[in-house]
Amino acid sequence: MLAYLVIREGSKWTDVFRLVPGRTVTIGRAGTNQIVIKDERCSRNHVEVFLNRGEWTLRDLDSRNGTFINNKQVRGDNVLSPGDIVRIANCQLGYVHDLTHAFPDPDHASVLAVPPQLGDETVLGAPLIADTGEVLEVGEASIHEVNEPTHITHRRNQTRYLRPGPAADLPIPRVGQAAAKLCRLAFELASQPDIPSVAHLALNGLFEGTHVDAGAVLLVPRGYEGMPNPTDLQVVASRTDHEPVYHRPSSFLAATVLRDGEAVLARNIEGDSQLGLRDSKGEFHATSVMCAPVRQEKRVIGLIHLYSTEDHRVPDPDDLEFTLAVAENMALALRNLQRQQELAENLNQTRNEIVQLRKQLGAESELVGSSLVLNSVQQQIARAAPSRATVLIRGESGVGKELVARAMHYASPRKKGPFVCLNCAALSESLLESELFGHERGAFTGATERKIGKFEAAHAGTLMLDEIGEMSPQIQAKFLRVLEGHPFERVGGAQPIKTDVRVIAATNRDLERAVADSTFRRDLYFRLRVVEIYVPPLRKRPEDILELAAYFLDKFNSETGRKLQGFTPEAIEQMQNYRWPGNVRELKNVIERAVVLSRSDLIEVEDLNLSSLGTISGDSNEMPAVKAMFEPLSLEDIEKRHILATLTATNWNKSRTASILGVERSTLDRKIKRYELRPPTSPRGDWLVAE
Repeated sequence: MLAYLVIREGSKWTDVFRLVPGRTVTIGRAGTNQIVIKDERCSRNHVEVFLNRGEWTLRDLDSRNGTFINNKQVRGDNVLSPGDIVRIANCQLGYVHDLTHAFPDPDHASVLAVPPQLGDETVLGAPLIADTGEVLEVGEASIHEVNEPTHITHRRNQTRYLRPGPAADLPIPRVGQAAAKLCRLAFELASQPDIPSVAHLALNGLFEGTHVDAGAVLLVPRGYEGMPNPTDLQVVASRTDHEPVYHRPSSFLAATVLRDGEAVLARNIEGDSQLGLRDSKGEFHATSVMCAPVRQEKRVIGLIHLYSTEDHRVPDPDDLEFTLAVAENMALALRNLQRQQELAENLNQTRNEIVQLRKQLGAESELVGSSLVLNSVQQQIARAAPSRATVLIRGESGVGKELVARAMHYASPRKKGPFVCLNCAALSESLLESELFGHERGAFTGATERKIGKFEAAHAGTLMLDEIGEMSPQIQAKFLRVLEGHPFERVGGAQPIKTDVRVIAATNRDLERAVADSTFRRDLYFRLRVVEIYVPPLRKRPEDILELAAYFLDKFNSETGRKLQGFTPEAIEQMQNYRWPGNVRELKNVIERAVVLSRSDLIEVEDLNLSSLGTISGDSNEMPAVKAMFEPLSLEDIEKRHILATLTATNWNKSRTASILGVERSTLDRKIKRYELRPPTSPRGDWLVAE
């Protein structure tokens, strides 16, 4: 005996479930049931249906809100009879033996979709297949054999519901025609490029689907905040089929719709001072009017205003429903357009920021100057950048070694990767190891979480290690293994990590002497010195001083908002004659201080405030701000004076003097004897010599 449970949720029949003898069907909110009812009032395991002595029986499983059969609450076991309606929460299940008796409402008889696998959890949208291989069509109760091969019955490449055409072409009632028009209109609204196009398209669709001959779309301006007033609305699109001009809605009607957020239909409004459309002469221009809000979420952003000027053209409630539906679709299209505009604006802003950052980054990585020595450095950068070779940049502090490394990175194939810089002299040995290779949580006191090291952070990019000569011998060994391509472990970790990093090292120390003193590993020195670039100090390229000064003046003028015009001739002369012991870094700081403190339009000598320090080369007796008079001397005289000055500075400590001059003690003794140099004498007549 065939038996079915026909499931109805709310006002719609949704599924059919066939009852199979020998199988118990469970119904409830839990997903493990054969029939799942997603309603909080339904218990997780609400009821079960089973065959008992040839009769299908429903058993309530002590449900919380009860089970009803034909509007009567039941408990325990209850035998089902054909036509019984079981109600659980908001779901109804009709028990029938014949599907043709399942639908009391004939309007629903031809729209039910039945699952393909009987006895399993219901699946929407498939025909019912009986055990005998038959297809049951609900509503006609006809049975067709399915033994013949499957064949295609219809083909179409475009739906007619999205294609404009006469209403007579669609053999469906007015509600169906309206639904087809809405479907086509929503599809077209979503493809419009701007707000006026959306408004005009929506308005034309309303004129086709409603009984009106005039109207408009009114929206609040972009960026408008708060509750809009009728006078704030702007006409985006308007249309009239008979009258020459469009008339805005009355203030009362517009304010009512804006305030309540509900669509309004008013007929026979001739003479109504609140709803009618009166012109400057006091004449009315409408017999009926509709006004629908355009809403985005809970905010009203505009109105659709439609009216009829002819007595035989009267809009009805279906027209109001259609207008409200168009308003909702138009609001969605406007929201999508607004998001597209915001995304486009954000994209343009991001692009501009990227351009500015690239310009700034390019300026920071550009070496300013046109001297021959700097051009040589730039040529070396261009030749070394495309390779993967390790680079050693040497030069005094402040010459711009990091800028050279940055320029090499952005001229290399790794320019899209990260550029990571680490100063080895700024950290202790343990912290330097953690910064380079990272550490695991709990590796040492204070390691509260895992940290990624600079080698991992610079993967597929460039790692610059400044002051490489300050690295301790223990870290040098681990660092060398990584340079050789071996994997490494984080501090406190055991997992091997392998990275693809190009290393650029920089130092202002004499690494050869450090190797001789056994403070720097010989093998690491040769591994770093694959490509060596020497950056000359600023005093070796005086042609670049004024060019750099002008560059920094423009930079700090822009940052501070000042408009200094340049330098006085005296200031230019002093900058050219100054030895710049701090190199480019000192020049940059001098110009920044001068821009901030200068009281005139030109930077003067007093604004420079140059230092009296000597350069690193040891010429401490030189007055940096004063140009000494040139005196032609032979090399022997220059050497004699220099040795005597050094001996005097060290109080005639020959060992220290030999170390400063870079010669052996025996060589210094020979030169003292050769040049007949004598130490100063004391009042007693003996020599003052510090051995």
